[in-house]
Amino acid sequence: MNIKDNFSLIFSLVLLLLASCKGGNTNDAVSEKGERIPLSYAENLSLTKFPDYVKADIRNPWDTAKTLHTYILIPDSVNTPDNLPAGTVIRTPLKNSLVYSSVHNSLITELGSIDAIKGVCDAQYIHQPTLAKRINSGEVADCGNSMTPNIEKIIKLNPDGILLSPFENSGNYGKLGQLGIPIIECADYMETSPLGRAEWMKFYGILYGREETARDIFNATEKDYLSLKELASVSSVRPTVLVDRLYGSSWNVPAKHSTMGIFIEDAGGINPFSYIDKSGSSPLAGEQVLHKAGDADIWLVRYSQTNDKSLKELASDNPIYPQIKALKDKNVYGCNTSKVFFYEDIPFHPQWLLADLISVFHPELSVSDPNNQRHYFTKIN
Repeated sequence: MNIKDNFSLIFSLVLLLLASCKGGNTNDAVSEKGERIPLSYAENLSLTKFPDYVKADIRNPWDTAKTLHTYILIPDSVNTPDNLPAGTVIRTPLKNSLVYSSVHNSLITELGSIDAIKGVCDAQYIHQPTLAKRINSGEVADCGNSMTPNIEKIIKLNPDGILLSPFENSGNYGKLGQLGIPIIECADYMETSPLGRAEWMKFYGILYGREETARDIFNATEKDYLSLKELASVSSVRPTVLVDRLYGSSWNVPAKHSTMGIFIEDAGGINPFSYIDKSGSSPLAGEQVLHKAGDADIWLVRYSQTNDKSLKELASDNPIYPQIKALKDKNVYGCNTSKVFFYEDIPFHPQWLLADLISVFHPELSVSDPNNQRHYFTKIN
């Protein structure tokens, strides 16, 4: 190789080195790395913002070493970018969505995107007045039961996204998964803390073009929740709290890292089943519950029936119940979910339930209820 060839080779290497040091243009550098959207509590969700899209990674709650689903959220105002990462592409904001759960219908309505709800499942559980009226008038399609949805109606609706709650080993959702419609797996209910689940509203805000609104609602929720938790922490009284009742042969009790278990602790109570070191609920026999929590100071009972439950009725429901101290002391609080929108309100507004629980556990504290004195649990007489 002569001197001229050596010079050309060295010159080319220098140019390559300079280019690598500069990292290409700024957009390319950002496109490769992205910018994480801060999430402080959610464990099964991560959001990364790129110049032309947001990448949402949902961790598999049942196998946390794996990813349940990845979504590429692209605003409909931009062309589809080149070299997208692997994932389900969704154009945002959603305008013609099918939403299975009343929980998410309530949040989407609060975000200001009720017009984007064009179909629902389990319509009988939807109590939001405006949406219920639209369902009854046929403006919003009733696509049947969430476990066996009406595929023909869904095909006719042709939604731009289907929001549903996944279950372990849900698979590809059978015929629904073959329609070519993006299925958005709403795994927020598998979060292990009240604020963790509520923080998923940032993901739904991006889906519906309400990112700033969702962020503002969550910030207010977080502030209220933490203030209430601090208020409860000053009390020296910590009552033992029993939750729910037998269903068949099992009593599902809140484990240490369950959402309800955390609610009890944050409200200044004691969860008698915190020795079960896991998330979610744990099924126990009635005798086991009586052994561990028969001396509970307070009993919270969620139920659904036309008439409010009485202590006499509760005592007659099962021979175990009259043996519970809280029932003997007439210190039982009930939430009739057929009249109170517990399951619609609480997932994305945990501060409302926390205020309610503190007022039950610590009547001596002056609780500033952030939801205008709404009460989910009231004393059973």
